[in-house]
Amino acid sequence: MPEVDDGMCFACGEENPISLKLKFRAVSESEVEAEFIPGEFHQGYDGIMHGGLVATLLDEAMAYSVGYRDIKAFTAELNVRFKKALEIGKKVLIKGKYDDCTKRSIGTVHYTSAEIYDENGELKARAKAKFMEA
Repeated sequence: MPEVDDGMCFACGEENPISLKLKFRAVSESEVEAEFIPGEFHQGYDGIMHGGLVATLLDEAMAYSVGYRDIKAFTAELNVRFKKALEIGKKVLIKGKYDDCTKRSIGTVHYTSAEIYDENGELKARAKAKFMEA
């Protein structure tokens, strides 16, 4: 992945005191993954991770799948499907995938997808997103 100063990024920044500190790694040419354990500061309802933060995990996975291709882009559209609640204190696996791209009159659109699984392999949430080159 290209060198980017994202130290204050909410999702992955090492310098941000409230960062989720996500650490994505490439597992193939088009796929990335990271593990995460939601803590008590990440909850909405008691014992359940806030849905907006679940969406953040998915968005970051997809952003990394684009970034690992040395493409600078931003999220233009994000569609999330919640399947089961993410429980506080339980480790999850976040997977992001770069699917395709098209060139349009407005610029290049990159298509991505992501999923979150619990330790038993149960699907918790999935998303699709479009990224526009910055």
